Amino acid sequence: MKRNLTPIAAAVAILITGSGMAYAQQASDQNKDMTVITVTGVRAALEQSLNQKRNADSLVEVITAEDVGKMPDKSVADSLQRVPGVSVATAGGTEGGFGENDRVSLKGTPSNLALTTLNGHTVSSGDWYISNITSGGRSVSYSMFPSELIGRVTVHKSSQANLIEGGASGNVDIETRKPLSFKKPFTLMGSIEGVYSEGSKKKDAQFSALANWKNEQNNMGVLVQVFDEKRTLRRMGQEFLWWDKVTPGIAPDWIKANPEVEGKWLSLLTGSSLFQQERERKGGMIDVQFKVNKDFSFDINGFYTRLDADNVNANFMMAPYQALSNNWSGVGGVVPSSYTIAGNQITSITFPAACPAGLNCANMGPSVQDIIARPGSYSDSKFVNFDWQWRASDSLRFTGQIGTTRGTGYARDYGYEAWLAYAGTSLTMHGLGAPANVTVDNAATFNPRTGADFFGGWASDTTAKDKETYGQIDGSWQAPWAAVPTLHFGVRAAKHDRDLTWLQGTIAPAGGLLANRPKGLTNYPTSPLANVLQGGWTFTGDSMKEWGDTYVSFNQHAYQSEFQIREKATAAYVMGDLELGRFTGNVGVRFVRTEIDVANGSPNNVWNPVRSSNTYNDFLPSINLKTNVTDNVVVRAAASRTLARPDFGALGALSLNDLTYSGSGGNPNLKPIMSNNVDVGAEWYFMPKSLLGVNVYNMNIGSYVTYGASTAQFYNNSVKAVTTYNMSAALNTKARVRGVELQYVQDLGNGFGFNVNYTYADGEERAKAPKSACADLGDCNMIGTSKNSYNASVFYENERFSARLNYSFRSAFLNGLDRNSAIYQDDVGTVSASVNYNLTENLTLSLEGKDLNDPLLKSYASSKEQPRAFYKNGKQIFFGVRGKM
Repeated sequence: MKRNLTPIAAAVAILITGSGMAYAQQASDQNKDMTVITVTGVRAALEQSLNQKRNADSLVEVITAEDVGKMPDKSVADSLQRVPGVSVATAGGTEGGFGENDRVSLKGTPSNLALTTLNGHTVSSGDWYISNITSGGRSVSYSMFPSELIGRVTVHKSSQANLIEGGASGNVDIETRKPLSFKKPFTLMGSIEGVYSEGSKKKDAQFSALANWKNEQNNMGVLVQVFDEKRTLRRMGQEFLWWDKVTPGIAPDWIKANPEVEGKWLSLLTGSSLFQQERERKGGMIDVQFKVNKDFSFDINGFYTRLDADNVNANFMMAPYQALSNNWSGVGGVVPSSYTIAGNQITSITFPAACPAGLNCANMGPSVQDIIARPGSYSDSKFVNFDWQWRASDSLRFTGQIGTTRGTGYARDYGYEAWLAYAGTSLTMHGLGAPANVTVDNAATFNPRTGADFFGGWASDTTAKDKETYGQIDGSWQAPWAAVPTLHFGVRAAKHDRDLTWLQGTIAPAGGLLANRPKGLTNYPTSPLANVLQGGWTFTGDSMKEWGDTYVSFNQHAYQSEFQIREKATAAYVMGDLELGRFTGNVGVRFVRTEIDVANGSPNNVWNPVRSSNTYNDFLPSINLKTNVTDNVVVRAAASRTLARPDFGALGALSLNDLTYSGSGGNPNLKPIMSNNVDVGAEWYFMPKSLLGVNVYNMNIGSYVTYGASTAQFYNNSVKAVTTYNMSAALNTKARVRGVELQYVQDLGNGFGFNVNYTYADGEERAKAPKSACADLGDCNMIGTSKNSYNASVFYENERFSARLNYSFRSAFLNGLDRNSAIYQDDVGTVSASVNYNLTENLTLSLEGKDLNDPLLKSYASSKEQPRAFYKNGKQIFFGVRGKM
């Protein structure tokens, strides 16, 4: 295959035959019927997963419900992190991690290139963190989906014609349990747990329950599932928010006295951060399944989940630029009493305890605290879905699906910024090896400066609403041809809406008076991090909410930050199963038409958006081949052309200046992200419940999204004509990802076994897009690509007792851009474990732990000598009882 050949595609991801690989994207009736799966024990679940992987016509990984039940998996992403080729992140962007896996990516690519479906259909979800709300990502927040939902998860590492388009790197399908899949007429399952979070020193309750009924004829069933899971978070850290070079504008007198400091890098805002959150995930699901007769059946499924995420984030920052510049007065500033330089960086700096003689320090605030309360923040996800199956004849079968899904993300920010009076301060850097030593002599008390305004504030109220309505029909025909025994075909239509509303808060003048500050004055708890500032003052979240509710109003829109996007996608496919002697598989093509209408806000006092419309027609061919070299050795090959669509935030959030013909923000003319993929793999099932496997893959992405400079045409309101603008925005470029996945699973006998996997991924931008980091800085790394990641699990079980220990590691990766600087997440490894004891056949005691090694999350800019953040969330211990009857 030539590297520049456009769509030859292959997509190996044929859904697993047999037991219940559900739903509308699986066109054959055998894939539509979910049969009973009875799995007891880790080894039995392992056998089920490996058998499904082995029998699949494509490259897949499978996780069963038992896998989840034996590990401290509190979201689906926790389970997926142990799968080769899968990477997880504990945050949706550059906000740092919060101790719960939230985003999933495949093959070392950004998470928005992987499509997540639930029972074969798309699902909308929101975000509670404001930067993720406004960025408008397409990736699903896995924090919304508790692990109790899982019947099975299938990771499709390649594509095929009957899979929904949208996963350039692959698809993840989460299957829930179905009423008729249970053995008994009536089943009850549930758990009651307590969780202890070391960071917050708090204990919280978690509850889940499932009830299932089906009639004796096994043709009607009803399943009801509910959950309510609370967790109190406290993340303490240190953040470096502003790296810059020392210039005469920043430090005029220091440079005059010590010219060697000019041009050296210095951390101008070094903060001690405290993030606190009460997080409660609650919701439920109902499923009704009915077989009308032997030829027709249907399923109605409804789901709702909401994550309440009230939080308050404080950051006590040492701000040396204030003293160095005398509050930007232009009349000089404080000359540090000592400093050190290493290479091109100021590695330590100390300011005198008292204001130097002859200098008025009343205007200075060498330390400042930002406190942001987000009361009422939440995200939710819901859907209603109707599936049906009809056997028209012995050779012709149809399935259908229609439904709607909605997700909401909401955050209200009350920001209070207070500058302290001049005091002695010092900073000593240790690179990424350890947090910096920071001292502020008056940090423990609220002591604002007097010669200039001490107060600054801001507020915003943002809501993102995501909705998709979809419908499709799939068919399968038993053909008379030996080489193509079954022909699959289908059509799908979907309408997707994404709206971002941004209300700008107005703070009443009285809110900035000292007498009206928030009343809940308190101090930071002791930080688990070494060196950092300890015991600084702050305000409580409740008092911040009271202050904001009193003095902040939201009566105007920030229209230039808002957008409305309407997207229509229609698709049709044909795919044939292949029987070519020793080779089996499938070959097909999917045609996709995407119509996108983008309304980007403009800097006006009324909603007068800039509108752009584009239509894209794409063919996505695929071929998957599999052969059994021996009874125990399977060799696979796949090629595919796949498609993902740009994030909504990359399309929207446009800001245009009609006078200068310039703009920034979203680029509504972004093309879909197209990728040509090749996978080759081999699997050796050398004994029962054991596997040695390897997979090699290559992705050539012809329209990857990066950020840089471009030109685009928009309607200019000032001249009443379409004109060309110089844009600083998202744009398409080229990229490539290639990698190797290794997997070794073995049942050692006598209850013991282990699972080890390793993934190498090399991803880079291949074209130097104008003004991009790749062109200007030579930084061509792709977001989310860890070169090395691996997992190692060992387990033991008998009739009464089971235990499992797991270690997961991923190397450093580019996490995104923040304040015009790249942020890399450093290497991180986590340890989790579970112990279960069966009191009876139906009652089990459980003790589980996450992050037992108390990992330190570290991030840095382009160099590890310039850290961006250190965070600790602490260990999490879960203890409880599970029951079934």
